[in-house]
Amino acid sequence: MDAAGLLEGVRAGRRAQVARAITLVESTAPRHRAAARELLTELAGADGPPAVRVGISGVPGVGKSTFIEALGSRLTAAGHRVGVLAVDPSSVRTGGSVLGDKTRMSRLSADPAAFIRPSPSAGTLGGVARATTQAMTVLEAAGYDVVLVETVGVGQSEVTVAGMVDTFLFLTLARTGDQLQGIKKGILEIADVIAVNKADGDREGEARGAARELAGALRMVRGHGEWAPPVVTCSGLHDVGVDDVWQKVLDHRDHLGEGGLTTKRAEQQLDFTWALVRDELDQRLRHSAGVKAVQADVRAAVLAGELTAPLAADRLLEAYDQD
Repeated sequence: MDAAGLLEGVRAGRRAQVARAITLVESTAPRHRAAARELLTELAGADGPPAVRVGISGVPGVGKSTFIEALGSRLTAAGHRVGVLAVDPSSVRTGGSVLGDKTRMSRLSADPAAFIRPSPSAGTLGGVARATTQAMTVLEAAGYDVVLVETVGVGQSEVTVAGMVDTFLFLTLARTGDQLQGIKKGILEIADVIAVNKADGDREGEARGAARELAGALRMVRGHGEWAPPVVTCSGLHDVGVDDVWQKVLDHRDHLGEGGLTTKRAEQQLDFTWALVRDELDQRLRHSAGVKAVQADVRAAVLAGELTAPLAADRLLEAYDQD
């Protein structure tokens, strides 16, 4: 892939070039990494205000894709250009994404002002950090002023995604125990806005009750003077309350202010630096000639019970150090 040709296409906002650029920066092939670095270095100097980066998470079945389609359609109708990155578990065979989220957003997929891209996790949290962060850079350089990052569920990858966005939105449901599970500090410490989805029909009252319980839990968990994450109700399916959720996202951005946003992104870049270091070391370990030379023997010894995992790891690292 020609980095110079992709650079021109991305800056012009051509969708095919944007897709190819994201493919390039997501690639783990050694021959692509130098071209990706060259491309990203040029794109990082793009002028203009930073895009609004929002991470969206929630338990499976909460309606993330439906909500994102409703929100994205409203934003494009208001004149925004919206990029959606759906972090998918990678295929164990091909390393690619399942593409399930894109098929569930058929209306937004056809919107010329929107760009939806499944972002493979590459099997590791480092893969999530590298692929998704660099894909966001490409989308912003292509003129997408809102970037939504959808995660696969609730887990450690959510913490990773929360560390690369400006605002982290947590979607939950009533009658699932989520309002009680949410008291666990893990989610409440990283959530900036919480929305109880599927608040429609007979479930509206239950959703409001769940929102009150979560708001009470947040008051106990969050310290005085910190941003208090608002808890609202919405229905992505019926497009009710979606504007209110987006307004809370903008309120959080206003709370950060220009200085706070600059500081937050600078700290994220530092964290991303170390994520890249770990990812690069992982790649070098996998391609090390010394490691490949002893890998089969170490594997056989571990499977036969002749070598413990710590000793096996030491042997592989010793082979890498000597390489």
